[in-house]
Amino acid sequence: MLSQVNGLSRHFTEDSLRQHLTERSTRRDDGCLIIHGYGTQRGVYQKVAGRAWAHIAAYAVFVGGYDPDLEVDHLCNVKDCVEPTHLRQVSHAENCRTRAQGPTCRNGHDREVDASTGRYRRTCRACNRDSQRRWRERQAAEVALARGAYARM
Repeated sequence: MLSQVNGLSRHFTEDSLRQHLTERSTRRDDGCLIIHGYGTQRGVYQKVAGRAWAHIAAYAVFVGGYDPDLEVDHLCNVKDCVEPTHLRQVSHAENCRTRAQGPTCRNGHDREVDASTGRYRRTCRACNRDSQRRWRERQAAEVALARGAYARM
């Protein structure tokens, strides 16, 4: 079963991987079991035991029945949590549906709710407007350059 986990070092057995994951993790007050992987940045997905994602390896070892065609989802929305009760396997579509989306875009603009889906729009109108303006400026510059090259001939 561990052979189905991508990037997992081959020298791990289920018992040694279970011990490795418990030694590298700490329990928080909210019940999350936070893994300390190879990276120094906390709050992001962590890699351990070779190049395997820690939450996938933890699901395979602690829960069992790992299916590589499905994705391992965090119920607690903490990316470096490996608590077995916080992990579940879902399809990619279900994982995208349940993903939390913030009320503002990455540039800080307020997002509008799409009437057809009831969720926030993927791109906000202000960012879309700015993107279209930049595209029109690039296109105008290319046309001016082409006209200038044609006039020289």
